[in-house]
Amino acid sequence: MTDHQGAVTVRHARAADLRHLAAIEDAGVPLFEEAYGDLTGDPLSSPAPDGRDRVGEPGFLLVTGEVGEPTGFAHVTYVDGSAHLAQLSVHPSRMRRGLGSALVREAMREAWHAGYARMSLTTYRDLAFNGPFYAGLGFAEETRLEPFEARQLEREHRLGLDRHGPRVVMSTRLRRPAAP
Repeated sequence: MTDHQGAVTVRHARAADLRHLAAIEDAGVPLFEEAYGDLTGDPLSSPAPDGRDRVGEPGFLLVTGEVGEPTGFAHVTYVDGSAHLAQLSVHPSRMRRGLGSALVREAMREAWHAGYARMSLTTYRDLAFNGPFYAGLGFAEETRLEPFEARQLEREHRLGLDRHGPRVVMSTRLRRPAAP
C-alpha cells in the first residue's frame, strides 16, 4: 500500500490481517527453492505459524497493505530486554517495491520508541534477500551474542537450517528517528 506520494504505508496489524500472514510467509518458499533446490521435508518449507499465534508474544506486528489484505509483515519480539526481528515477509508478487525496507525501518522506529537501543535478527549470511539486504539497512553480523541469540542459533542448528549456508545474528543500533 502506498500513499498519494508513492511512499509505502506501514501500520500495526489488525485482527482481519492475522489469518493472511502465514500465506505471505509460505509464498516465499519458491524463492528459497531457487537458491537451495527442492525443499520437500525441509524446515524452510514447513507451514508458517498462523498470524494469530504471533500476537501473544511481547512485541509488535506491522503490516503493509489494506486491512484484511496484507502484502507483507514484520514481527518483532521483545526477548530478555532486547528487540528481535523474528520474521520479515513480503509476498513475492509485491517484492522489489520497498515494502520490506519500509517494514524494517518502521520496526526499528517502533522499537526505539519502546525504549530499545538495539535490534537483532537471525538470517542466512550469503543469501541476497537475507544478509546483504539487512546489511543495506544498517545491520551488521554480530560476534558477541546475547544469550537468547545464541539459543536461537542453536534452535536453528537443531532444525538443520544451517545446512543451506551460514546462519548468523545481525544487529543494528537504534537511533532517534529523523523528523518527517
